[in-house]
Amino acid sequence: MPELPEVEALRGFLQEHLVGREFARVLPLAVSVLKTYDPAPTALEGRTVTAVHRHGKFLDVVTADGGPRLVFHLARAGWLRWLDSVPATPPRPGKGPLALRAVLDDGQGFDLTEAGTQKRLAVHLVHDPGEVPGVARLGPDPLADDFDEARFTELLRGERRQLKGALRDQGLIAGVGNAYSDEILHAARMSPFKLTDTLTPEDTHRLYEALRTTLLEAVERSRGVAAGRLKAEKKSGMRVHGRTGEPCPVCGDTVREVAFSDSSLQYCPTCQTGGRPLADRRLSRLLK
Repeated sequence: MPELPEVEALRGFLQEHLVGREFARVLPLAVSVLKTYDPAPTALEGRTVTAVHRHGKFLDVVTADGGPRLVFHLARAGWLRWLDSVPATPPRPGKGPLALRAVLDDGQGFDLTEAGTQKRLAVHLVHDPGEVPGVARLGPDPLADDFDEARFTELLRGERRQLKGALRDQGLIAGVGNAYSDEILHAARMSPFKLTDTLTPEDTHRLYEALRTTLLEAVERSRGVAAGRLKAEKKSGMRVHGRTGEPCPVCGDTVREVAFSDSSLQYCPTCQTGGRPLADRRLSRLLK
């Protein structure tokens, strides 16, 4: 799933390639992709793009003169594919991973695609991104200038939940998902199952620093990378996520995995859990 660093890189890419150009056509091609019906996609035709914003994991393409905004979330298996030259033959709806095609006035454009059978990629045409329920419920952006340690501490105050779940909660902090929560907790040297209400001020400071540093470094690595290479860039920068069985780059211990019904997490026992492995989430006790 694209998370904050990759979505921020896509925002920069689209800002460079879309601003000043007009939409010629916007073609929804999957039944499930369009989550709004008014305004219709044709309302974007002839509209000039003026900016591209990011809200957590959502991208927001702004058009001139208060025109409709194209807001989309790539979900778990979605991606954006840039087209230097859009094929002349119209795509066939419902065939393959193609969910939406946007064509610009100069013949360039982009496709939104989604692999797999679980169709969760979501596209909204709205006049205000706050009309999108997922955007409306977002917590603060962890890379915003005003997201300081005091604000982070206040967000966690009164919470009693595992750190892994807290970091992934988009209503608490926007943009962090499964992969970067693993990376942040490894950098902070904390168990994914440590409870938020057990954090000392020193723990909170360490977690805040890991959060900001991990995301900032990932954004910097992704900056300027073409859309088609962002997935590989993300994977190459991971220290524990997706690296089950490999040596931890910090201590050399074997990176281990805890599997859930629809996801998994990776961690280093030596760095994060006092050397104690969690072989099975259902049978393991919560580590503190």
